Amino acid sequence: MPAIRTPVRRFLNRSIHAAWQWVERVGDVGPDTDLADDFGSFGRGSCLAFPLSVIFNAASIHVGEGTLIGKYATLSVGYGPTQERLPERGLVIGDRCVLGARVCITAHESIEIGDDVWFGQDVFVSDASHGYQDPDVPVGRQFGAHQPVRIGAGSWIGHGAMILPGTTIGCNVVVAAGSVVRGTIEDHAIVGGVPARPIRRLEPGIGWVSQGPSLDVRTVRTVAEQYAELTAHAERDAADTEREVAEA
Repeated sequence: MPAIRTPVRRFLNRSIHAAWQWVERVGDVGPDTDLADDFGSFGRGSCLAFPLSVIFNAASIHVGEGTLIGKYATLSVGYGPTQERLPERGLVIGDRCVLGARVCITAHESIEIGDDVWFGQDVFVSDASHGYQDPDVPVGRQFGAHQPVRIGAGSWIGHGAMILPGTTIGCNVVVAAGSVVRGTIEDHAIVGGVPARPIRRLEPGIGWVSQGPSLDVRTVRTVAEQYAELTAHAERDAADTEREVAEA
């Protein structure tokens, strides 16, 4: 672009970004918006970030209080917006959840996400998949069984993980990024892989025990202890920097 146009381009660029930020703020869905009124319930202090991807049959979707759902989210119940018979609580998201950008949750019968569950970006959750048993019909036109999904309170689902139909995840579980999860995961476990397998689990009175051949143990530490360690580390770094500056 010719140099004479640079000031104009900079002005337009700045203006477009400022306008888009304004649109994002105004477009966010909160409890006091018309779209939130379409939901079965939409809790106080919750936010569905703009822009959205796909939201349909919102009357069967329930969002708790203080929950943040990132941009480009897909939240759906049923097979399409014209479906008449739907579960009353097809998708239930608890309080204080954080669901990262581009989350895709497709419920057909029941998906329940407990309180304080956090998702990374690009997480996929579904309680149904396509059937394949009829060899004469394209797979995309066959309907699989509906198998409810439960994700327990306090769990963390890593970036790009896929939670398949029929999965039950316990409380305070860590699912590693990119994992594909199916089946039952007990409370206080760490799983990862394709398919996801146990990596560690909490053994009361012992600690977080590896499920591999090494059987190494990581100690249980409270949040206060973790915070104190991080603070001490930051203070040491700051002191080292001050000393280096003084000696320079």
